Amino acid sequence: MTHTYSITGMTCNGCKASVEKYLGKIEGVSNVSVALDQGEATVTMNHHIATETLKKALPEKYSLSEKKQINVFTSAEMEPEKSKLQQLKPLFLILGYIAAAAILLHYKSWNTTEAMLDFMGLFFIVFSFFKLLDLKGFSGSFQMYDPLAKAAPIYSWIYPFLEVALGLMLLMRFEVAGALLITILILGITTIGVSKVLLSKQKIQCACLGTALKLPMTQATFIENSLMIVMAIIMLFKIYSA
Repeated sequence: MTHTYSITGMTCNGCKASVEKYLGKIEGVSNVSVALDQGEATVTMNHHIATETLKKALPEKYSLSEKKQINVFTSAEMEPEKSKLQQLKPLFLILGYIAAAAILLHYKSWNTTEAMLDFMGLFFIVFSFFKLLDLKGFSGSFQMYDPLAKAAPIYSWIYPFLEVALGLMLLMRFEVAGALLITILILGITTIGVSKVLLSKQKIQCACLGTALKLPMTQATFIENSLMIVMAIIMLFKIYSA
């Protein structure tokens, strides 16, 4: 059962993420998709939920009213859902470009360790760029699944700048061991949150590339974080075993 509601009071992607967060917490709601430009929220529910219940779940700054009921089957026929591969295409393209850049920097005199450090450094710089395009929107989305950001919201505002710092440290080979330890810590925390979302089968937006690119939270997000953690562990082992 899917309904569309008019939402007023939303001014940015942070508001969009907030509305999705509060409505998604209501028992019986299986998915929430907010269109900021249209001022609409499409809510899929397992059973009928009164409009008044939805209103009470939102902070006072937002106003909700029912707009129309959607025929789910008709919508699906008119606009087929994209496959996971199509949805994650931007993520794979960006990772591919980062990997290619790291390889090209060292192809004349190949050094796996140096290439891995450059990949990780470029990863942080590029991903932080997308987050900083809409810092407020990223903050709201990140708090929906990162355990530390949920407990201390200020962390979600600091996180993109932390990525910039880690990226520069790795690229400039400055305090590399410390940067790798922090990488394992922060990505480990995020991966715990991602795992919980995947296990609960919630449908929320991944904030790894900010809000500019709408990526669903999928196994690819888990693999992306795990890859960086494994690379950091390998680099630490090489440093301390040298």
